[in-house]
Amino acid sequence: MKALVKTAAAPGLTLQQRPDPAPAEGEVVVRVTATSLCGTDAHIYRWDEWARSRIHPPRVIGHEMCGEVAAVGRGVSSVQVGDYVAAESHFTCGLCFQCRTGQAHVCKNYRILGIDVDGSYADYVLLPERVLWKTSRDIPPELACLQEPLGNAVDAALAEDLSGHSVLITGCGPTGLFAAAIARVAGASLIIASDVSDYRLGLAKQLGVDRTLNAKTDSVEAMAAAIFDLTGGEGVDTALEMSGDPAALHQAFRSVKNGGRVTLFGIPTGSVCFDLPNEIIFKGIRVYGVTGRRLCGARTGRDRLMRTGGGCPGHQA
Repeated sequence: MKALVKTAAAPGLTLQQRPDPAPAEGEVVVRVTATSLCGTDAHIYRWDEWARSRIHPPRVIGHEMCGEVAAVGRGVSSVQVGDYVAAESHFTCGLCFQCRTGQAHVCKNYRILGIDVDGSYADYVLLPERVLWKTSRDIPPELACLQEPLGNAVDAALAEDLSGHSVLITGCGPTGLFAAAIARVAGASLIIASDVSDYRLGLAKQLGVDRTLNAKTDSVEAMAAAIFDLTGGEGVDTALEMSGDPAALHQAFRSVKNGGRVTLFGIPTGSVCFDLPNEIIFKGIRVYGVTGRRLCGARTGRDRLMRTGGGCPGHQA
């Protein structure tokens, strides 16, 4: 099979021929129908500080995917050859304290598809049965492969009740745009989005964002002032930081009201310094880091949105 591989500790990827995988007990081989590009894959391609600390070549990358079951190992009962499936990208152990107490999203021993095990940038991918879920064929592959990042957005946006609340979304990449649509469906009273791209800010408006700010032309201080003006001098109730950009991180913390919440999803490429007393501690801000998703809840919300669009503007687009 063909596979796109991180072959060396340096920028770039290599297209290789590799043997087709064969399933062992409890494993499933999926023929990849569609696989999408995540920011994580871009980190690995560029070989930045995060990638250097996390990736051990050689590794087939990619983790957002859908496909058809091509072969099943002994004992597999929940799927069969020909089923249309997508996959959870985090493989949890089921045995650690976190897994046993309902916190499998922060499993101490988790492995990630395309990072710790070979991923979906290949003709075939080998997966544990337990991470697969059947997908309706009404959902085309170009959307079905996005269920994993949509789950991230569901977890990020719905970690707290947004009904009647003001929300700032920093970063309008795919997951940030998903979060904007979810916040609208969840009943947020005011949604503000920032990005450096006018094109992406335009997409955010199509998805129901009330006000957009261009971080390329405005300083963190100027945007924070605009946000406080829009919220009657209070700041937003919740900030969803979806980019990992240092300036966006500071914007999120400076723009949220005292006692508000900041949800962190974006991964910085290096260290970020904060004025902890003034940006976080003295404001009494609650901080939530999104990793791995709270799997069942995120999947339930995600599936409902995939089937119906949740009434979001721009769903048909």
